[in-house]
Amino acid sequence: MADIDVLTIGNAIVDIIAQVDEEFLVRHEVRKGSMTLIDAERATALYEAMGPAVETSGGSAANTAAGVVSLGGRGAYIGKVSDDALGTVYTSDIRAQKVHFATRPLDRPPPTARSMILVTPDGERSMSTYLGACMELTPEDIDEALVASAAVTYFEGYLWDQPSAKAAIRLAAELAHRHGRTMAFTLSDSFCVHRYRDEFLELMRSGAVDIVFANEAEALALYETDDLDLALRRLGEDTKRLALVTRSEKGCVVVEKDRSFAVEATPVRQLLDTTGAGDLFAGGFLRGYTAGLPHADSARLGTIAAAHIIEQIGPRPQQQLLRLPAAKAILDRIA
Repeated sequence: MADIDVLTIGNAIVDIIAQVDEEFLVRHEVRKGSMTLIDAERATALYEAMGPAVETSGGSAANTAAGVVSLGGRGAYIGKVSDDALGTVYTSDIRAQKVHFATRPLDRPPPTARSMILVTPDGERSMSTYLGACMELTPEDIDEALVASAAVTYFEGYLWDQPSAKAAIRLAAELAHRHGRTMAFTLSDSFCVHRYRDEFLELMRSGAVDIVFANEAEALALYETDDLDLALRRLGEDTKRLALVTRSEKGCVVVEKDRSFAVEATPVRQLLDTTGAGDLFAGGFLRGYTAGLPHADSARLGTIAAAHIIEQIGPRPQQQLLRLPAAKAILDRIA
């Protein structure tokens, strides 16, 4: 038996969320509705100008770990922060969500990564992100005992932008398979796929990863096609065990070698914020998968988690997902 259901590895970024007016965006030259990478100097200037803000632990893979725990699973996370004030915020917040987090902080510059999320009165989010310490993840941060204790180790494709992080992920995959565990990853974003298509395909075809998560746009980008059926067939051929493709309001497709099937989306009462939908789908699916549920039930658990998260502001569940009647009905089947 695994001590941890899902261990996730990703970019540890503090989300700093503040309400601002339109004039603030103009004055500070922030592009509305977009995500822009910025340097340390601009990050400091924006942080000081924002005023009152909410600071929480963020990052795609961290959201997935939080989703697993919210559904009653055991989650852990590896990500790099610095030994500074925001690093302390990150560590305290993710641990408060009952996610195991013990990555040693960086004791030198750069500072902890942060994403300044400016919300205007119309609800639009404009993000300025400084990657900082999260880009310093190395193989030394991969704890063999932790990987060995996790049924599934899951990482985000965004990590592939940094050579040292690539080496860390390859080590994690080697350790997971050495201990008879499963390796999974998400393609993260179609631009990420365009940058690393050949390397991602090599990870899949070589068996370094067993399970792949993608949205429809990422799956099409991976195979440079606009034919989803073709992309699904190729995913079945290239993935060692399983692929999951999300399709927003169309639900998702589960791909397993030479067969695939669709699972309907969970109805959404009011769409407020799509941030984190894919992350929570992965968390829901992996919660079911590690509990031994059939893939269809695991996928339904993923759609339930995704639907709930887009009905609120922010990518972390504000209530325990395991208490949702639809989720509880599935989780009650776990022996």
